Amino acid sequence: MQDSFDITTLIFIVLAIFVIWRLRSVLGQKTGSEQPPFDPLSRRDAPLRPGNQPAEPDHNVVRLPGTNGTRPAAEVQTAERWKGIAAPGTPMAAALDEIARTEPNFDAPEFLEGAKSAYEMIVSAFAVGDRKTLKDLLSREVYEGFERAITEREQRGERVETTFVSIDKAEMAGAEIHGKTGQVAVRFVSQLITVTRDTSGIVVDGSPDSVAEVTDVWTFARQLGSRDPNWQLVATEAGQ
Repeated sequence: MQDSFDITTLIFIVLAIFVIWRLRSVLGQKTGSEQPPFDPLSRRDAPLRPGNQPAEPDHNVVRLPGTNGTRPAAEVQTAERWKGIAAPGTPMAAALDEIARTEPNFDAPEFLEGAKSAYEMIVSAFAVGDRKTLKDLLSREVYEGFERAITEREQRGERVETTFVSIDKAEMAGAEIHGKTGQVAVRFVSQLITVTRDTSGIVVDGSPDSVAEVTDVWTFARQLGSRDPNWQLVATEAGQ
């Protein structure tokens, strides 16, 4: 009786081990019909946000021609390089194309950011009479005009206080090629507080309490292909 019990028990133990082994072998396999883990960024109806944008052309990313159905780089460059900067077929677009042929790394948005920095630096340097800074950023002819105005102001004993509130707009207004020199005109719209005081501190021009909108068109130039990467201010005029 004891032997019978032991044999029966042994059989049940063997069966139990076999069943457990089969369950683990089945549950541990992937059949190909399982649902993938939930990923909100992979949903087609997920809201657009950084990292989940549709495959629009990214002009800061270089893609190999023909991959993912994109157009060859040369075609994209010709059609879209100056999008938002200059309309295709215009003299400005043609001049920018010529600049880019000599300077392949020329980037219009980056140029405009640099122009904004130069604009603020030059206006501030002129206000305090910083001739050294101006000399590095201006052509000889423009520097002479700025230096003359500073000298006349100093002779009158006046000082200028300029505060930038904002630069609301900086857009290309034109581009030309003269020989090996590229020229790009930029229209700036800024909000400034400017006041001129005499030797006694009395306001003779402007107001320390009012913000004025100022529009300027400045032209920057550079010898294309030169090792010097800096553009200099070669002309200024009041804009409309």
